[in-house]
Amino acid sequence: MSIPNKIAVAITGASGSIYANRLLNRLQDLPSAPVVDLVWSENARTVWSHELGNEDFNLFPFRTWQKNDFMAPFASGSSSYSALIICPCSMGTLGRIAGGVSNDLITRAADVMLKERRKLICVVRETPYNLIHLRNMTAVTEAGGIICPATPSFYSKPATVNEVADTVVSRVLQLAGIDTEGYKWGEQQ
Repeated sequence: MSIPNKIAVAITGASGSIYANRLLNRLQDLPSAPVVDLVWSENARTVWSHELGNEDFNLFPFRTWQKNDFMAPFASGSSSYSALIICPCSMGTLGRIAGGVSNDLITRAADVMLKERRKLICVVRETPYNLIHLRNMTAVTEAGGIICPATPSFYSKPATVNEVADTVVSRVLQLAGIDTEGYKWGEQQ
């Protein structure tokens, strides 16, 4: 299994903290984990506490950067980060990325990934989408980003909420170049 050397993970205040939690757990459990750097939006921890009923976001061993700390290595194209995963990605964050607004570390890092032709994976979490959301998704896609809606699949017959969330997280990791050997359509498990 080939694993990227360095990735950044941004967590915004969109609903869907379960996805961020499962993603960070999966990254931490990899046999040879990449360097993972984290950045949290202003509301991300509040939403996490509300949705998951805990403050486990403080327990992950990854280096964490303040949302306005532009000294983070992944804020520059000269860094060797191969991907930025924004999970969940709020529509506000997506809109700023689509508009080229780099007003915090998350949007700056997204801009860097796009300009350097590296992987930007936006795990958007909203329903329903309005026309502005769809146009912003189109703009980010046309610029080279990957829109991966937090839409679970049910081919693997998930039995728990965590297993449902993992169908999205496995796909996100796969998009980032990390094969976690999860369920794949048409393959025996």
